Amino acid sequence: MDVTEFKEFAQNMVEYIGHYLETIRDRRVLPSVEPGYLRPLIPDSAPQNPDRWQDVMQDIERVIMPGVTHWHSPRFHAYFPTANSYPALVADMLSDAIACIGFSWIASPACTELEVVMLDWLGKMLDLPVEFLACSGGRGGGVIQGTASEATLVALLGAKAKMIKKIKEEDPKIEDNAIVSKLVAYASEQAHSSVERAGLLGGVRFRLLPTDDEYKLRGSALQDAIHEDREKGLIPFYAVATLGTTSVCSFDNLDEIGVVCQKENVWLHVDAAYAGSAFICPEYRYLMKGIERADSFNFNPHKWMLVTFDCSAMWLKNPEYIVNAFNVDPLYLKHDQQGAVPDYRHWQIPLGRRFRSLKLWFVMRIYGVTNLQAHIRTQIAHAQEFADFVRSDSRFEIVGEVIMGLVCFKLKGSNEINEKLYKAINASGKIHLVPSKIKDLYFLRFAVCSRYTQSPDIRFSWDEIKYLAGQIIASSKE
Repeated sequence: MDVTEFKEFAQNMVEYIGHYLETIRDRRVLPSVEPGYLRPLIPDSAPQNPDRWQDVMQDIERVIMPGVTHWHSPRFHAYFPTANSYPALVADMLSDAIACIGFSWIASPACTELEVVMLDWLGKMLDLPVEFLACSGGRGGGVIQGTASEATLVALLGAKAKMIKKIKEEDPKIEDNAIVSKLVAYASEQAHSSVERAGLLGGVRFRLLPTDDEYKLRGSALQDAIHEDREKGLIPFYAVATLGTTSVCSFDNLDEIGVVCQKENVWLHVDAAYAGSAFICPEYRYLMKGIERADSFNFNPHKWMLVTFDCSAMWLKNPEYIVNAFNVDPLYLKHDQQGAVPDYRHWQIPLGRRFRSLKLWFVMRIYGVTNLQAHIRTQIAHAQEFADFVRSDSRFEIVGEVIMGLVCFKLKGSNEINEKLYKAINASGKIHLVPSKIKDLYFLRFAVCSRYTQSPDIRFSWDEIKYLAGQIIASSKE
């Protein structure tokens, strides 16, 4: 393909993408295909000779779109949002064109240096303590991970390395395996499954602790668990506080947890994957009270801040333990500026990394802080609209608090009737949501996900839920 063909192909694709996104509410949000639908639609092997790009474009609607769940439809209410915006799409185009692999400063200086500055910009937008920012002149700084799952694992491995170093300084004869076998980490029972998985990948035991009546982990529960484990000869070393849990978007009491972690010399990592974007709005920063006691903090701009996947922002007060834990330094990766600037390969699991900071730079410049704040506030207002609809119908009840863009709700009655409602909603395909369960309580989650969502979309979704609920209730009485 020469440059003339490329420009024509690209122009057609840009027009297609724009039309797709601007008319996305007209599509059925959940596909109706069966597993294996795609294989019969394409040849059994790659073409020997080139296909025309025009044929490729035609096959998007024939092959791909029938099997797409439209995450950016204003009628998609499952999981949490995945962000999308035109500035981020354009930035990804440039990143793909530059196609550098920014594992070290010399591999592409702009890739590293823009990331350093963008994480400072973003940290200032959140009003993070200056100890987390590279511009403070201290040891702290930020890095873009692929996902919050990676950030949790990276922090755990850093905490593990720190504790092993501390104990070996006190007793140089002790073996690493003897230390690791006693390490124990902690999180709320409402923490994301990736938190527990980090323990599996890190080779340490992970305790999930009970929450209070508002589904929040309290400092007293963590203190009791640490005391109990020390009595058993175990070594507490790492705790995760979740700000915005997946099931109900509850917020652990970070202030209390931080006090315990400081007293007990336990690394505190804060996982705010979804809700962290809301902290660019000053009125929601009370939810991160106590952040100054954390050792690491992470949230996903790719969830709610209009930055396309993948872009998970992580800050560390002292990256030294992670850098040392991950430092494998063959001659072919060395360069003359080592030590003067970050080599981000030491801050992450993979070696390679894309030029992801371009997305932050484009989005923050083209929207500005004010418009990003307005986006968050609008989506939270839409969630309150939906919550008001639920409260106005005596057949339903709210589960948990409605603070962010998530409303958890259920029909009054058994789990079975709510399971029927969930299946009916997704079978209709007009809207899409997912359920959750805490202990024995089954409920439905309604997340405001699309940047295209407007009040009539909230009304449409509520009318669909209300109609199907009426049918299920009527059939259950027959």
